[in-house]
Amino acid sequence: MTQVAFDHTTTSYGLPHAHCLAQAAALAYKEPDEVVARAAEWGFPEASSFEVAHRPPFPLQDTEAFVAASDRMIVVAFRGTEPTELRDWLSDANAPMVPHSSGRGMVHFGFAEALDAIYPQVLDAVTAARTSGQTLWFTGHSLGGALAMLAAARMHFDDPGLLADGVYTFGQPRTGDGELSAAYDEAFRGRMFRFVNNNDVVPQLPPPPVYRHVAKEMYIDSAGKLGDKKPSLIGRATDSLRGHTADLFAPGSDGIRDHFIKSYLTVLGRLAG
Repeated sequence: MTQVAFDHTTTSYGLPHAHCLAQAAALAYKEPDEVVARAAEWGFPEASSFEVAHRPPFPLQDTEAFVAASDRMIVVAFRGTEPTELRDWLSDANAPMVPHSSGRGMVHFGFAEALDAIYPQVLDAVTAARTSGQTLWFTGHSLGGALAMLAAARMHFDDPGLLADGVYTFGQPRTGDGELSAAYDEAFRGRMFRFVNNNDVVPQLPPPPVYRHVAKEMYIDSAGKLGDKKPSLIGRATDSLRGHTADLFAPGSDGIRDHFIKSYLTVLGRLAG
């Protein structure tokens, strides 16, 4: 990730934004020392990494995030689900919903709990780092994408001065009901971009119609092409079959392989050149 390639002054979609923020989402999986060191290499001299033990009954052991700041921009990245935990996470994806803190609709209980555990530290770090009106960006993969979306929403609804300039998520699950999704889309129109890689299973959960996705979907098809127009049901089903067929003899599930952050990075890195 380099700030040279990243136009921090625009909120409109950009492929360099997607590639850079996918790298930040991947970095969120690393140990705190590596996060700080890599952020410094990327031109962010101020970086803080946070890890907070999670409260049961949600199956994750902790919530992790980092905040990296320069004199131009601030990046907030949330860690997703580790590959070894993904199957357990999927089995518990149908959690009940609770009222969102803003009063705008309902949110997935486990996601709300995971964010509550770390949000005060993230907010303090963003507030302390934002000394010169830097632009503010959120990112995350898998569960981290859900937390990035919810953290951006919480900051905006609690303090309109902290409206994110961009939110880019990768393999994000559904997070709340239709009312919350509508409120989020109105607040973040043209600022939020949700990437889905072909047969990635996580964006399919929790199931509709109770749960709804937010924002524009950026779909990566089975050939690795990226589009911003949602395919028809028939087109999506056909492309899904192509993806399964292409990986027929590869180990593991295509829906799981397509979910890994490295799969998103491979496509975005190639497209970004």
